[in-house]
Amino acid sequence: MVKIRLARRGRKKLAIFDVVVADARSPRDGKFIEKIGTYNPLTVPAAIELKDDRAFHWLMNGAQPSDTIRAVLSYRGILYKRHLQIGVNKGALTQEQADVKLADWMKAKQAKIQSKIDSVVKSKEENARARKEAESKVREARAEAIRKKAEAAAAAPAVEEAPAAEPQA
Repeated sequence: MVKIRLARRGRKKLAIFDVVVADARSPRDGKFIEKIGTYNPLTVPAAIELKDDRAFHWLMNGAQPSDTIRAVLSYRGILYKRHLQIGVNKGALTQEQADVKLADWMKAKQAKIQSKIDSVVKSKEENARARKEAESKVREARAEAIRKKAEAAAAAPAVEEAPAAEPQA
C-alpha cells in the first residue's frame, strides 16, 4: 500500500516536514517514492508548498493520505478536486462543470486565507502599538520619579544649611 505522509526534518522543537509518497512499510524518515512538497506548521497560517498535480495523481492512483496530510489536501482543495473528478468519471457532471465548481471553491478559499493573514498582521500591529504605549507610560513614570527625587534632593541641602546658619548668629 502506498501512503502520502510527512517525513520530519529540522532541529529539535523547530520541525519542518517533507510531504512524501512512500510505501506504508518504510520508516517515517526512511525511503520514499517521491517528495511532493513541504509543510511548516510553525508559521501562522501554516506554510504549505505542494505539487498539487502530483498529489492529485497519487490520490487518483490509490495512495492513502495520513490524517495530517488529509487535512492539508482538504485545505488546498485537492480532495475536492478528486471528488469532482470521480463524479466526472461516473458521468454525474461534465469536466467543464467540475472545473467551474473547483474555481469557485478556490476563489472563496483564497479570500478566506487572505482574511486570516490580514487579521494576523492587524493583531501584530495592535500588539506592537499597545507595547509601545505601555513602554512610554513606564518611561514617563520613571522620568517623573527621577524629577521628584532630584527636587527632594535639591530641597534637602537648603533645609540643612539654614539651621546651621542660625546658631552662629
